[in-house]
Amino acid sequence: MLLLVAFAGDSGFDDLPVNRVQVIGSHNSYKRAIDSALFGMFMAKNPDIAPGLQYSHVSYGEQLDLGLRNLEIDVYADEKGGKYAHPKGLEWEAASNPPPYDPKGEMLLPGFKVFHVQDLDFRSNSYTFADCLHQLKTWSDQHKDHYPIYITMNTKDDTIKSPGFTDPEPFTAAVFDRLDKEILDNLGRDYLITPDDIRGSYPTLESAVLANHWPTMNQARGKFIFILDEGGRHRAAYIRGHHSLKGRVFFTDSPAGTPEAAFMIINNPREDGERIREMVKKGYMVRTRADADTKEARANDRSGFMAACASGAQIITTDYYYKSTFFPSDYVVHFDDGKYVRKDER
Repeated sequence: MLLLVAFAGDSGFDDLPVNRVQVIGSHNSYKRAIDSALFGMFMAKNPDIAPGLQYSHVSYGEQLDLGLRNLEIDVYADEKGGKYAHPKGLEWEAASNPPPYDPKGEMLLPGFKVFHVQDLDFRSNSYTFADCLHQLKTWSDQHKDHYPIYITMNTKDDTIKSPGFTDPEPFTAAVFDRLDKEILDNLGRDYLITPDDIRGSYPTLESAVLANHWPTMNQARGKFIFILDEGGRHRAAYIRGHHSLKGRVFFTDSPAGTPEAAFMIINNPREDGERIREMVKKGYMVRTRADADTKEARANDRSGFMAACASGAQIITTDYYYKSTFFPSDYVVHFDDGKYVRKDER
């Protein structure tokens, strides 16, 4: 039975502006477990790096049902389709008789693809970004009054400097135009809060943010907010021709003092807690991390999460809203009441 009513988990913060509420979300939310044979090969060749890849996530809908209000999605451009349809790692997986890969041939279709690392860490909760967006829209339609959901995204085009690995298509301004269009075509403008909405009549996005021109949680119900977690040439390409992000779908990780500054990615709350507090106090939104590379979970170390909570960062990501199924650990992340949304108590 579809739940076409207010989502019971989202209540109690209606009158607060979104930048006065902290939410917990997942890191690499699409990621499925690496096959055992392939992971064994990783461990043999890169024992220092491989353990950091030993995590996975349940479906997007299950994460949102639990109460998470941030998802992270990585995309690769694939204009013609088929570029990532036959990952090299399938050859190494064969020893363990893994589940079928892409049984419907979705990786052959043109459009952006969702996975972690080409040829190596490629199993995903959605093969295509279009399917990811359809899943999000379906969930949203079933929970029409949900609090806003933040979607942080990496646009990936790094090469692997070894023979036989796929070279990704570079992200240019034209590719970013296609990415915006894919979101608008598959999710829809009515489901979004964009930089134009926050800027309003202010001269720049940053001036609106510094004036606290954020919607309340109630005003943002049913909406998605996309944040581009990129700097350098990717950020420059996305902003080019769109001063203050006019006409764009994504907010960007832009530094204070620039016209586009609204969201910031500051991933180490232990080292940068004071900087995060300063940015939050000024009115910016900040995403930080509770844990990374499975290290905190293996050590059952919640200090990163506690630092993230104390920093006031509005978005805190984790790989462990559930305990690990790969190694013994009691490490799990949620607020004191077992929920994933709370008022900023600073």
